[in-house]
Amino acid sequence: MPRVSEEHLAARRQLILDAARRCFVRDGFHNTSMQDVIAEAGVSVGAFYRYFKSKNDLITAIAEGVIGAAAEMFAELATHEPPLSPAEAVEHAVDFVDRQTGPDGIFRLALQVWAEAMRDPALAEFVGAKYAQMRGHFAVLARRAQEAGKLPADADPESVGAVLFGTIPGYALQRVLSDGPDKKSYLDGVRALIE
Repeated sequence: MPRVSEEHLAARRQLILDAARRCFVRDGFHNTSMQDVIAEAGVSVGAFYRYFKSKNDLITAIAEGVIGAAAEMFAELATHEPPLSPAEAVEHAVDFVDRQTGPDGIFRLALQVWAEAMRDPALAEFVGAKYAQMRGHFAVLARRAQEAGKLPADADPESVGAVLFGTIPGYALQRVLSDGPDKKSYLDGVRALIE
């Protein structure tokens, strides 16, 4: 019997993740059964369980993708050349959020991941570690902005990084739940506070 290639296995896993994502966006984590995901993916029960042992494993894999996309973007902001000012960094991050708050955007799933992390200790540990890493990217960004003269010399980069990072989920939450404020209004407010 021929062996299945790694590419084929990865594609099947991604097929299931894409199906789960559609189901979770449409019906939420708790209203989606494994049978719903299996039907959406068009795979057998055995095929599903080859890749994911439980619904929690599937949710964790979804969380990795959702949080990973944001973490990647934040890492890019921290290493941007030339170093960004805090306001410029928030503007870039808000652009990313705007692209990801629509019906299929990652922030609709991020809200569910945040809620599920309060119930699932393993997911909470994963999310906490990733969020600490993302806050760290903003601390690096603040330190680099400080070295470039774009942040006062007496500012604490860790504190500034924590506040800057906090503006992003706050904006995403408002965009997903209340479709506001618009990007320009939010950035005007950010600039008024930090410039």
